Amino acid sequence: MLFLKKKQPCTLPETPQELEDRYKWAGTCENVGLADTLSTNRSRALRLLVVRIGAMGDVLHALPAVSALRAAHPDWQIDWAVEPRWMPLLCAQSAAEPRSAAMPLVDHIHPVASKEWRKQPFARQTRAAVLALRRTLRDQHYDLCLDLQGSIRSAVVGSLANAGSFIGALHPREAPARWFYSQRVLLHKAHVIEQACEIASLAANEPLRPAKAMLPVDEAAEAWCASRLQQMGGRRFVVMNPGAGWGAKRWPIERYGEVAAGLAAHGYLTLVNAGPGEETLAEAVVAASRHTAQMVFGSIGQLTSFLRHASLFIGGDTGPLHLAAALQCPVAGIYGPTDPARNGPYATLNIVLRHPESKRDHTRHAAPEAGLLTITPQAVLQAALTLLQEPHQHSSSRETE
Repeated sequence: MLFLKKKQPCTLPETPQELEDRYKWAGTCENVGLADTLSTNRSRALRLLVVRIGAMGDVLHALPAVSALRAAHPDWQIDWAVEPRWMPLLCAQSAAEPRSAAMPLVDHIHPVASKEWRKQPFARQTRAAVLALRRTLRDQHYDLCLDLQGSIRSAVVGSLANAGSFIGALHPREAPARWFYSQRVLLHKAHVIEQACEIASLAANEPLRPAKAMLPVDEAAEAWCASRLQQMGGRRFVVMNPGAGWGAKRWPIERYGEVAAGLAAHGYLTLVNAGPGEETLAEAVVAASRHTAQMVFGSIGQLTSFLRHASLFIGGDTGPLHLAAALQCPVAGIYGPTDPARNGPYATLNIVLRHPESKRDHTRHAAPEAGLLTITPQAVLQAALTLLQEPHQHSSSRETE
């Protein structure tokens, strides 16, 4: 038996007063001196550094909290340290001015090529790059640094800034990271988006609720997308993503193809997204769909543009799913070893399919998780058609904060 879960676009259930009560600092966070520091500096705009290096879905999970900070404090300087490959989630690839549509959220981005550094940790160029990053960060004289990743790697990067206060979770994902923080937040929420907001609330010194993610608009990607849409003749389409971070999360390719063929029978075109290195997977889905689906691949900006126009997204727990959710595109999620209560599609119309006996397990097994294999193409197709036939708040919901 499958567990199906459908949500309307949502926000945190608590009232502002309940949130304020939850965030009374005594017993919730180690904030000795932070409130005084914030009060002292309220006469000027604060400088804040966000550390969320990767991966794609994790950067997207941090956006609602930082967007809430931006809305609450539009005068603050908010910068972000991130892996170069995920910079398009914060800034269009063309040169962009801060606070423009092409770079709506942050003032400056610090590229952190940590994956490259790990390959050659003792190389001269690695040492030079780390020292250069430290100089750049310290030159900004940050008042606050937020670690929204909770890893040793992100904690080390955050510590390079030598900010007035370094804030992170009391129990981060990697326990040693907590020793780098000067202020620690005890997290109560289940979903990672809401947990990020708990950490950001301490920085703001007020309770924050997740805001609509502020994503860049890439004019070149929008033009490319408009050309593709014109070729499709205005046909409604679904974006499907068969890839996953590891094999245990990957639903079988032939089943994706069967769903695409079923959607074609109902008049919907399926576009199969091919991320870097996933072209073979996408081609196999197109073949399994009896060539009723089409493969589409491009930059993150181009995928973002397509998802702004899509009627539905279908896929597992991956970065593209969370990008669709951030854009408030309806989502049919196919989950196995990861828990949708923690990292399911958030604040968008969705149905999540997951076997009730699937256990949370981030071990990177190559074979699909057993519970994932109990999810049938018929169940996914039915979920997709249910979402597609909803009285659509689809375009209007995107405008809702």
